[in-house]
Amino acid sequence: MNTPRSHAGDDVKQVAIDLISAERAAAFAATLDHPTRPAAGDALCPAWHWLYFWSIAQQSELGPDGHPRKGGFLPDLGLPRRMWAGGRLTFERPLTIGEIATRTSRVLSIERKEGRSGPLGFVTVEHVIEAAGMVAIREEHDIVYRGPAAPGAVAPAPLAAPDDAQWQRDITPDEVLLFRYSALTFNGHRIHYDRAYARDVEGYPDLVVHGPLISTLLLDLVTRSLPGATVREYAYRAVRPTFVGNTFGVCGRVADDGRTVDLWAKDHDGWLTMSARATLA
Repeated sequence: MNTPRSHAGDDVKQVAIDLISAERAAAFAATLDHPTRPAAGDALCPAWHWLYFWSIAQQSELGPDGHPRKGGFLPDLGLPRRMWAGGRLTFERPLTIGEIATRTSRVLSIERKEGRSGPLGFVTVEHVIEAAGMVAIREEHDIVYRGPAAPGAVAPAPLAAPDDAQWQRDITPDEVLLFRYSALTFNGHRIHYDRAYARDVEGYPDLVVHGPLISTLLLDLVTRSLPGATVREYAYRAVRPTFVGNTFGVCGRVADDGRTVDLWAKDHDGWLTMSARATLA
């Protein structure tokens, strides 16, 4: 259930209530090739809350990109393309599968800039997720808005990913993986499943792998590599898109302090696509 709307500086907030269902968590575990399925009473893995609190819009309320039209909760900046840019999370306590949780959201800031590719808009949304009368997750989510794709536009110079990973897991994203994640998050953005739209309208060479999926896979690398560790804080930043069919690596290493985990994703050419840092409890 959602109640709209808000803009930066407004007191009005958006509230969503959802059941942290075992079925959705189990479906995602299968999607990530986990050997076991979560069940009621288990702690939800870090960042798996992105599977819940869907933005449910009428079909007639969707924009040409497949997202709900801007101008409701999220402001309309007059820039048609939007992407996850990054975020910061604090995990106060794990959500428990089977409980009902409430997410309260508000727009923290709206900023316009002029980039090399044209006008840009940056919106930061704050989410606070509570369950059983206690805060579970505090999150700041950054969204970037861009103008229409310009024919022949030159992409920013890529950055080489670090080469000193302690752990690395390689994933080859296919159309089925993108479909499953879009379905699990009720994400209608056409860049993830409509190849002609992704190429001809948004200017990408192929289907785009979801930023939050890559971010979740980075945290999943931590839980696979450090069984029993608890992530207290997490920050991530998207650097470069990742495209379907190209193997990418999620990589990590524990810093000298023993509590900080540096994480990054790299594409099949070795270019950095996402950087992140997790702090352990």
